[in-house]
Amino acid sequence: MAGNSFGSLFTITTFGESHGTAIGGVIDGCPAGVSIDFEAIERDMQRRKPGQSAIVTQRKEPDSVQFLSGIFEGKTIGTPIGFVIENTNQKSKDYSHIKDTYRPSHADYTYDQKYGHRDYRGGGRSSARETACRVVAGAIAKQLLNEVRIHAFVSGVGILQLASPEKITDFSTIEQNPVRCPDPSMASKMETYIKEIRKQGDTVGGLVTCVIKNVPAGWGEPVFDKLHAQLGKAMLSINAVKGFEYGSGFSGTRMKGSEHNDSFNEDGSTQTNFSGGIQGGISNGADIYFNVAFKPVATLMQKQETITAKGEKVTMQGKGRHDPCVVPRAVPIVEAMAAMVLADFMLLHKTSKI
Repeated sequence: MAGNSFGSLFTITTFGESHGTAIGGVIDGCPAGVSIDFEAIERDMQRRKPGQSAIVTQRKEPDSVQFLSGIFEGKTIGTPIGFVIENTNQKSKDYSHIKDTYRPSHADYTYDQKYGHRDYRGGGRSSARETACRVVAGAIAKQLLNEVRIHAFVSGVGILQLASPEKITDFSTIEQNPVRCPDPSMASKMETYIKEIRKQGDTVGGLVTCVIKNVPAGWGEPVFDKLHAQLGKAMLSINAVKGFEYGSGFSGTRMKGSEHNDSFNEDGSTQTNFSGGIQGGISNGADIYFNVAFKPVATLMQKQETITAKGEKVTMQGKGRHDPCVVPRAVPIVEAMAAMVLADFMLLHKTSKI
C-alpha cells in the first residue's frame, strides 16, 4: 500500500492499525554515531499519548517504544532503526455499531471505496494513533539537528485565539498547562471551553503555531521540493489538519509589496520576517514560523444522520473514547513532522556544494 513512507534521505515507514496488536515503524537514513537520548523520546511520547489529562481521550496507553534494530550501545549504527509500540488498551467492541455504517467526515466511506474492505475498529489505519510512530522518528530527528530548536504550541481553540503568536519568545510555560498554550490566562479559558464542549457531546478545532529557531541559511531545494512545500506536505499529512500557512500567510494578501518586503541588514539578516524564514524555498537564517489548522474531531457524542454500506439512511451516535479537541495532543506531532523535514534538508544540504 503506497503512502506509508515519508522523507527523501531521512525516512520513516509506519505500519499498524489503531486496534491491532501493535503499531511501529522503520526509520532509515539516520547517520551512524548519533547518541540517542531515550528519555527525550519518552518525554515526547508522553506529550502525545492518550489519557494524559481531563481534556483528551481517556484511552490508557503507556506508548512505550521498543527498539528492535539500528541502535547499539546508545548510538545509531547507520542501519534501519526498527521499533514497535504495543496497543494495550483496545476496546474494539466500542466500534461494532459502525461495522457497516459510515461516520460523517471520517475515512470510513473513502477507505471502503478505495479498498473494498476496511478495519473499522477505531478507524484502523486512518486513526491518529498512527502518529505515535511519527513522534518516535521526530524525536530522533531532533537529536540529529543539534542546535535547531522547534517550539510548537496551541495558539487557538475555536474562537479563542492568541494575537500574533509568531512573536512569542517565552516557551517555558507551554508544558505547564494541559492545553499547551504559552499564555496562562488564555490557556485557562481554552481549557474551560474544551470542557464545556465535551459536556455537550460536541467537539472543537483549533490552531497549532510552530516557531523554529537556529536553522542556518541554505536549507531547502529548488522548484518542487521547496522547504515550505515539504513542511506543508508534512503538516497536511497529519490527521484532522485542514490548513497550513507560513510567514505572513493569508494575512499577506492584505498588504502592499512595500509593506511586505523584508529589507536586508548588512549582515544578510532582515529587518522584518514576513517571509517566515524561507525565501525561494530555502531557509534564510531567520526564525521559521507557521500555523497548522485542525478541524473539530468528527466523532460526536450526539446523534447524526448517516448511511450504511448499502446506502440505507440511519441515525448513529459516537461511542468510546475520543478527544473533544485534538490540538493539545497535536503539538508534539507538529514538532515531529517539522523535525523530520529539517533533518532531511540538513542531510541534502551536505550534498549541495563542496
